[in-house]
Amino acid sequence: MILLIGMLGWSGGSVEAAAIWQRENTVDYTLAELQGSDFSGQDVSGTSFAGADLQESNLKDANLAGTILTKASFVRANLQGANLREVFGDRVDFNEADVSNAIFVDAILTSSHFYGANIEGADFSGAMLDRYQVSQMCETAAGVNPTTGVQTRESLGC
Repeated sequence: MILLIGMLGWSGGSVEAAAIWQRENTVDYTLAELQGSDFSGQDVSGTSFAGADLQESNLKDANLAGTILTKASFVRANLQGANLREVFGDRVDFNEADVSNAIFVDAILTSSHFYGANIEGADFSGAMLDRYQVSQMCETAAGVNPTTGVQTRESLGC
């Protein structure tokens, strides 16, 4: 998550303003080759995985809240129970991934794909998804998210 902190100072009758951008987590995985990596149970919230290749990686129970995932690949990755609240995930490939019990609440997932993914118990409440992708996901949607208590079908609007 990015925070903007405004600092105002009074100097000789004029107001000076400076902006400071600060990231919660300073690790940046943009465009990284991370196939088969193990991030299970780790807190990588506020980082960037934009364009990263995380095929067949283990992110089970990881906290990815507020991360940037644009154009990342999570093909056949394990994201069981992962927290993906408020991620920016435009054009992300989740094909054949296990996102069971994951939380995608208020995520932006436009042009992202979940073909062959296990979405059982995933919560997509408030997420922005393409209509076609939602209709495909509704064909197999089932389960209740153990953390939020929301049914997958309900969160997708099936």
